[in-house]
Amino acid sequence: MILALLLLVVALCVVLAGWAGWFVARDRAVILNQLWGGAVIEGVVLIQGVVAIVQGATGAGADDPLLFWGYYATTLVILPVAAAWAFAERTKWSSVVLLVASLTVAFLEWRMWQIWMGA
Repeated sequence: MILALLLLVVALCVVLAGWAGWFVARDRAVILNQLWGGAVIEGVVLIQGVVAIVQGATGAGADDPLLFWGYYATTLVILPVAAAWAFAERTKWSSVVLLVASLTVAFLEWRMWQIWMGA
C-alpha cells in the first residue's frame, strides 16, 4: 500500500462525511453529486487494490493477507451499499447513512494500513 493513496482516500471520506453531515444538520436527503463523490472514492480504492496486488506480487505484501483482503473487500462494498440505500431512502436518513459509510471506509483504510505494516 502507498501511504499517499491511503491519505487521499481518508481525506476524501472525511470531506464526504462532512458534506453528508451538513445535509443531516439541514434535514436534507443525499443528492446525486454526493453519490458521485462516493464513486470517486471507490475509484481511488480500486487503484489502491491494484497497487496492493502489484506490491504483494513483488514480495511487499501484508503480514496477514487474508485479513487484509477481507478488509479491502468490505471497504469496496460499504459505499455502493450506502449509495443504493441513500438512493432508495429520500429523507434525511440517507445523509446519515452516507455519513456513517464514509467514516467507516476511512476507519477501514487506517486498519488496512496497520495490517499492511504488520501491527
